[in-house]
Amino acid sequence: MTPYLLAAPLAYAGILALHRLLPARHVAGYVRGADGEPLRYRLNGPAVLLATVSAWAGACRAGWLAWDGLYVHGWASFAGACALGLAYTAAVVLPAPPTGRGLAADLFLGRIPDPQAAGIDAKMALYLIGAVMLALNLGSALAHHVLAFGPSRELALYTALFGFFVCEYLVFERVHLYTYDFVAEWVGFKLGWGCLAFYPYFYAVGAWAEAGRPAPGAPLWSAILAAACFFAGWGLSRGANLQKYRFKTRPTAPFLGIAPDVVTDGRRSLLVSGFWGVSRHVNYLGELGMAVGLTLALGRPSDPLPWLYPLYYVALLVPRQWDDDRRCAEKYGPLWDAYRARVRWRIVPGLY
Repeated sequence: MTPYLLAAPLAYAGILALHRLLPARHVAGYVRGADGEPLRYRLNGPAVLLATVSAWAGACRAGWLAWDGLYVHGWASFAGACALGLAYTAAVVLPAPPTGRGLAADLFLGRIPDPQAAGIDAKMALYLIGAVMLALNLGSALAHHVLAFGPSRELALYTALFGFFVCEYLVFERVHLYTYDFVAEWVGFKLGWGCLAFYPYFYAVGAWAEAGRPAPGAPLWSAILAAACFFAGWGLSRGANLQKYRFKTRPTAPFLGIAPDVVTDGRRSLLVSGFWGVSRHVNYLGELGMAVGLTLALGRPSDPLPWLYPLYYVALLVPRQWDDDRRCAEKYGPLWDAYRARVRWRIVPGLY
C-alpha cells in the first residue's frame, strides 16, 4: 500500500487540528439554530493555510517529503481522499433521521443542515480543508514541472492566480456565511465528499494536465488576457458577495458609494442596485470568468482537459440558480415576482 493513500486523511487531520487550536474569531452567521439564535463560527482560515503550507514546505526542505510527491502519487492521494469522503458521508448522514426523500437523496444531499461539534461547524471545516489541500496540490504540481522541465510562466501564473483565489476566499470567510452554500446546502455526499475529494483534486485539473509536459511558450499577451479575465471575474464575484453581505448586515449603508435600492413588501426587502441590479446571480458570472481566466493562463486554449473546470461551474451554477429561484419564489411570493421584473437576467446580462 502506497503511503500516499494516507496523505489526504493525515493532512485533513492536521488541518482540522490547526483550525481547532489556532486563535480564531468567533462570528455569528446568517443561519439560525433551533434556538432561534444565529449560529456562530470559528474563523481562522488564513492562519490555518499559512501554517499548513509552511509545515509542508518545511518538511520538503528537510527531505522528509518530496516536493512533487502529491503530484507523482496523485491518484493514490485522491483514492485516500475519496475513501475518507465516503466514510464521512455515511457517518454524518446514516445516524440522522430520514427526511422522507429516500435513502439515495438523503445520502447525496444530507439529512442535517448544520452539523456542529466541539465548537467546529462542519461546513466551515469542510471548505477550509478543501481549500488548503487544493493549495498543497497546486504547489506540488508546480514543483514537479520545475523539477522535470524547468520554470513555466504559464503554470506559475495559473498557480499564482489559483493561490490568490484560495487566499482571498479564506480572508473573506465571514462573507461566505451569507452565501448559498451556508444558507441552503445540507451536509451529505455532495458537500462532504465534494469538499474532501472533488474540490481539492478536480479543481486542480489544469495543473495535473500541465505539470507533466514542457511549457507551451505562449505569447505574453495571452498571459495578460488570462489575468485580466480572471480579475474581471473576481471583481464581479467578490464585489457582489461583499455588497450582499453589507446589505444583510447594514441594510441602509451604501456600498462603493452606491446607496441600496430595493423592492419591498413592507416587511422584507430585496436588493436591486449595484452588482445585484445587473443580474440575479452576477456572482456566478464572476465565478465563470475566474474559471475561464485560469484555463487561459495555461496557454493551451485548444486543450480540452483544463476546460473541464469552467464546464463544471456551468453544470454546478445553472441548476443552483434554478433551485435558488424556486426557493425564493416560495419564500417571498409576490415580492419575488416584483424582483424578477426589476432584474430580468438570471446570470449573464442580455443572454440568460
